[in-house]
Amino acid sequence: MQNSKLRNLVTDSNSQWLAAPAELKLLKDEIHVWRLDLDRPESQLQQFVSLLSDDELARADRLYFQQHRQRFIVGRGILRTILSKYLHVLPQELQFSYEAFGKPVLAEKFSSSNLWFNLSHCQSMALCAVCLNRPIGIDLEYIRPITDVVTLAQQFFSPNEYAAMKSLPPNQKQEVFFRYWTCKEAYLKATGAGISQLQQIEVILSHNEPAKIKNALDWSLLELSPARNSIAAIAVPGNRGSLKLWQF
Repeated sequence: MQNSKLRNLVTDSNSQWLAAPAELKLLKDEIHVWRLDLDRPESQLQQFVSLLSDDELARADRLYFQQHRQRFIVGRGILRTILSKYLHVLPQELQFSYEAFGKPVLAEKFSSSNLWFNLSHCQSMALCAVCLNRPIGIDLEYIRPITDVVTLAQQFFSPNEYAAMKSLPPNQKQEVFFRYWTCKEAYLKATGAGISQLQQIEVILSHNEPAKIKNALDWSLLELSPARNSIAAIAVPGNRGSLKLWQF
């Protein structure tokens, strides 16, 4: 059943991530994924500060570590810059609303654009997924050693997922754990649900087929590896469509 190789989509080669054209065009059956480097020089950091709203700056100030504050500012500044390219407005003109569990969405004044997005970050990298006419979720993790990975699976995963994790050889447990985790998180972020529902979402990992949500077979999951030892998943309702990878 399980195989640590990502069968759906794998790309950890920098050649796969292209510089976006000056005029971006997002088709209704496309998903655009942007890879962001959050560690930027001071000069760029100040440029991004100038794009943020007062509430975003206040949120950054509440973060304890300077590195976390800077990465948050860069992430939100780049997010505004990316979305402004699709909406043809200035980055600082964008306005956001927040769903019950804190997921940012475009404010009502931009609702006619039918533009949906989601952002995930881990350490110095972030991914931003953008599409039209349907909600989207993305989650990014670095594959790292976890000593109690099977215990965590028992706590957060379904009985079937936990049984599958227990049956794996030790050298596959870590990667498969993060495959489950990112797929679940991507779906929950797309639907706006909270992380408390992780155990209620069951992911089917097949040897040759793309991952699926057992509870929601009308949704599509895409898996990718945006950099060495990293894994990400994207969730959208309906067919996944085509994928374009951009580097900011």
